[in-house]
Amino acid sequence: MARLRIGVLISGSGTNLQAIIDACAEGRIDGQVVVAISSLDSAYGLERARKARIPAVFIDRAKHETIKSYNHAVRVALEEHDTNLVVMAGYMRLLGKEVLNAFPGKVVNIHPALLPAFAGASGIHDAWDYGVKVTGVTVHFADEEFDRGPIIAQEAVAVAEDDTIETLEEKIHAVEHRLYPKVLQWIAEERVVVHGRKVRVL
Repeated sequence: MARLRIGVLISGSGTNLQAIIDACAEGRIDGQVVVAISSLDSAYGLERARKARIPAVFIDRAKHETIKSYNHAVRVALEEHDTNLVVMAGYMRLLGKEVLNAFPGKVVNIHPALLPAFAGASGIHDAWDYGVKVTGVTVHFADEEFDRGPIIAQEAVAVAEDDTIETLEEKIHAVEHRLYPKVLQWIAEERVVVHGRKVRVL
C-alpha cells in the first residue's frame, strides 16, 4: 500500500481540502497533505493549510507570460514537496500537460454533478436551473479538458421538493467531504485500476 503525499490545488474556501486534512489526521486516508497550492491569494484554503502547518503556496498567473509557464510553476511546487498524488479541490483552472505528464494517472478532481451532465464551473446551479430531481458528485481522473477524465466514483443526491439552491449545495458538499477521502484511500490501497476510459475499483 502506497502512503500518499498529497498536493492539493485550490482556488477558494478549501472545504474539501479541510475534509482531506481531517481524514489524514484521523487515519481514514493513509497519507498526508504535503502542500496546498492556490491560484488565488485570497483563497481561505491557504489559511486552512497554514493552520494545519501545511505549506501554503500562491502562484500568481499574472506573473507568468504564458499558461504553460504558469503550469510549469505548479509542477515545480508539487515536485518540491515530493508529491505523489495531485488532488484538485475547487481548483478553477485547467491543468496543462506540464502537470499531467509529470503525474500520469495521479491527478484527480471532484465535480458537484453527475458527469457527463452539467460539466463546467457551475454544476450545482446548472442542475438546479434545469430542474433535475437527482444530481450528485463525481470523482474522476483529470485530463486536458474540463470534467472529462475517467470516472472513479459517483454518488447521487436527490433534489427534494422543499430544497433551495442553498440546501442543495449543503447536501452536495456533505457528500463531497465524505466521498473524496474515501476515493483517496482507495487510491492509497491501490484498488483503483484504469483501462482506457474505464475505471474498476477492486
